[in-house]
Amino acid sequence: MWQWLKNNEGIYRNPKTILRIMKKYDLLSKIRRHRKWQQMGRQVHKYANLLNRQFHAQRPNSKWVTDISYIQTKQGVVYLSMIRDLYDNSIVAYKTGTRQTVNLVLDTIRLAMKQEKKKIAAELQLHSDQGFQYTSQAYFNLTKQYGITPSMSRRGNPYDNAMAENFFSIRKTECIYRHKPATFSEANEMIDRYIHFYNHERIQLKTGEPPLTQRLSS
Repeated sequence: MWQWLKNNEGIYRNPKTILRIMKKYDLLSKIRRHRKWQQMGRQVHKYANLLNRQFHAQRPNSKWVTDISYIQTKQGVVYLSMIRDLYDNSIVAYKTGTRQTVNLVLDTIRLAMKQEKKKIAAELQLHSDQGFQYTSQAYFNLTKQYGITPSMSRRGNPYDNAMAENFFSIRKTECIYRHKPATFSEANEMIDRYIHFYNHERIQLKTGEPPLTQRLSS
């Protein structure tokens, strides 16, 4: 918030002063909850942890991380599959569905490649956890088709994919915990709005600007 006030309103205040005011008027974000990890299905392919917690990329579309999260509604669960670029932390592509399937992941990759096909680095690394979607034969075939090098977290090491987890944690804290959707349609609309806000407007503390600002100027 202090960064936003500085950049957009020209208001310079000590971050502790801003924090005190936000506490007074109950404007603080809710505490992020820890995600429950699940292992489903049979593993066919496993990959080395090539990313090795090196969460920085020198150029766009050279290091991507991916994962699936969920949103509970009164109609049931909406699953969100996304790909995040470690160059600027932007969300390159995302897909939603009411089932946690291999195709949900494959469609996310296809969308990302379609949108970024002219900007893909010579060596593109895609990091995931050991979920059954990412160990499937179909995932192996699609990454090979696109020339993507898969990387995979070690078993029982969620911090290996911390940057994917980080985005889901932020989204739940700033969006889902405050406005719980009742229907699939509401959940999808909420996801669309939030990811647009995150990419185009949400200021990153490290850079002082939204993710796509850095991407579009590179």
